[in-house]
Amino acid sequence: MGRYFGTDGIRGRTGTWPMTPEFALRLGHAVGEVLGRQTPGPVLVGKDTRVSGYMFESAMESGLAAAGTDVALLGPMPTPAIAYLTRTFRAAAGVVISASHNPYEDNGFKFFTPEGDKLPDEMERAIEERLDQPMGALDSHRLGKAVRIADAAGRYIEFCKSAIPARSELRGLCMVVDCAHGATYNVTPQVFDELGAEVETMGVQPDGYNINDDCGALYPEQLRLRVLATGAHLGIALDGDGDRVIMVDETGEIVDGDEILGILALSDHADGVFTGGVVGTQMSNLGLELALGAASIPFVRARVGDRYVLEELRRNGWHLGGEGSGHIVCLTHTTTGDGTVAALRVAHLMHRTGRPLSELRKVVRKCPQVLINVPVEGQAAPLLEAPTVQAMVQQVSAELGRDGRVLLRPSGTEPLVRVMVEGGDGEQVERAAQRIADAIRDALSAAPVDLRTAHR
Repeated sequence: MGRYFGTDGIRGRTGTWPMTPEFALRLGHAVGEVLGRQTPGPVLVGKDTRVSGYMFESAMESGLAAAGTDVALLGPMPTPAIAYLTRTFRAAAGVVISASHNPYEDNGFKFFTPEGDKLPDEMERAIEERLDQPMGALDSHRLGKAVRIADAAGRYIEFCKSAIPARSELRGLCMVVDCAHGATYNVTPQVFDELGAEVETMGVQPDGYNINDDCGALYPEQLRLRVLATGAHLGIALDGDGDRVIMVDETGEIVDGDEILGILALSDHADGVFTGGVVGTQMSNLGLELALGAASIPFVRARVGDRYVLEELRRNGWHLGGEGSGHIVCLTHTTTGDGTVAALRVAHLMHRTGRPLSELRKVVRKCPQVLINVPVEGQAAPLLEAPTVQAMVQQVSAELGRDGRVLLRPSGTEPLVRVMVEGGDGEQVERAAQRIADAIRDALSAAPVDLRTAHR
């Protein structure tokens, strides 16, 4: 990670540096200088529904214009929509003002290249270097202009629908769609409605403060209850910016990203149309790897983050990858995680085969896995290297043996250390994860870290 850039752009608490109007202004200018001058065309700027989006949108627009870069404003739009529209508008770059699954108090910036890909490290470094230089403004005749794109939602809806074969429909399928009061509230329900599904909605009344608030992909419990109460065939839960999805089957069971990956890969393999392999992450459940291996489908693990999944897909020439959190990348159709597209592909498979989601998900038998998030202040890497923490990890790994895994990693988006333990015995895994989490808390208490190095 860079000085400002984390695993997925720049993110932090609104009002605390760097998530301030001044920084957004300077960032817009730096992006205009670095990206706007490399490729002709405007920079597209979209956002999710958090209240601070208005402020950051205006500041970003001003910075870009000061650098002589034209701006096309999209308003509230899902992150994958901005990746798609950046390509189709032949834009110089795409900017998403969003903190994804974080609460409304946070916000952030994500960026896309003209091809709709996340920025490579060298471009992020160039932007950070430009941020260190004085900011000015061009003469009036060279300033950028701004326009607002009125039909962005309609373009993205048609793009999503093209993810399934032409003339396909979902008539007779009943679903509940939870948009987390986020950026998908005005597009995803329309995608399924226009394909003939019977759609009941949740989380489609954003007020600037309720994004991801006990709803969406991180909190699917209310969706699960609504699916059971309505007798729907499935539930779909998106996060605040729409790049991840968690599903609920007709029995009320949660279907996560690892299971969705298995469903998509193994159904295509059974139909004889799957090529290549699947990319997961260090956090992917061992059960997914075993299910794919049984079908002789190659599987590799990337670092956590959809940008690293994408890099590994491109390196291998494959087309399907994702994370248990619900980032699903289908390179046959998208260039980034797209929760709507992934959910649509699963719903179409259900409709085409007549098989319920509870049956489709059985292709992946997940191993017991426990994830504990330990809040930290400051940089986590020195904390994870503490002798007491390392000793506990070694002890737990020895107890789990060859059938278990332990993974510790700092979050790239929140001030957390993520403790993941996986193995064959659920109770043993739970106890092991708690012991490691306690060791991290004890190390944190014994050696407080500098608050000035808090996460970006």
